[in-house]
Amino acid sequence: MVLNDLVIVLCRPSEPGNVGAVCRTMKNMGLSRLRVIAADMRQTGGIIDETIRARAVHAAEIWKNAAHFSTLAEALADCGMAVGVTRRRGRRRKSVTLPPREAAEFLRGKNGSAALVFGSERTGLDDGELALCNIASHIPAGAAFPSLNLSHAVQIYAYEFFLALQSDTPDKKQNMVASQWHPMNRGEVVRRVKKISDTLAKMGFYKHPGREEQEVFLCDLMLRAGLTLEEGRYLGSIIAKSGRLAGN
Repeated sequence: MVLNDLVIVLCRPSEPGNVGAVCRTMKNMGLSRLRVIAADMRQTGGIIDETIRARAVHAAEIWKNAAHFSTLAEALADCGMAVGVTRRRGRRRKSVTLPPREAAEFLRGKNGSAALVFGSERTGLDDGELALCNIASHIPAGAAFPSLNLSHAVQIYAYEFFLALQSDTPDKKQNMVASQWHPMNRGEVVRRVKKISDTLAKMGFYKHPGREEQEVFLCDLMLRAGLTLEEGRYLGSIIAKSGRLAGN
């Protein structure tokens, strides 16, 4: 994985100035791929666009080239991994969360695109958005005031990933491709998991609620494991064969 494989995703940002500051910190740390989920920031021109460009300073091209999406699922469809940045825990939140440096080291040896997902300034990532991420990550901070400004949080992660990935040059990556597998992206994994859960449903596996949570679990597991498309198909065929042997 190299720096250009890393995507910064902003979910529902409400402050244009913060978006501009994110662009600036991304350029500081050699990042260029920004994705935004915020309907009111799609338009070019106007006060919002001007504010973002003013705060971006010499990184306005990152905002100009930013990709806009209607949902987080669409923004993550081509990513192999997604790290959700959140300080909140709960029953429907991830059970394990990594600090920025550990998250960067974990992704360093992976192949394919990865996303760092940040929530809105006021509420952070909601349960549904975090469920679309495979890993949770948090920034250790003082208990009295643990909430960081959006651009400050992006700066910390961008710095850690810059340190972890700057030595992995594009030339080095090209030399490694032949001996490394090509993991499925999120869209491919979601389709594979849907087929598996459909098979399990036909077998009568879901007599009680829990299918949705299991699908999230399987997606997380397969994406963290970096399964290839062929491995995903093979796993699906095992489940399908089990269904046939069970008479379903």
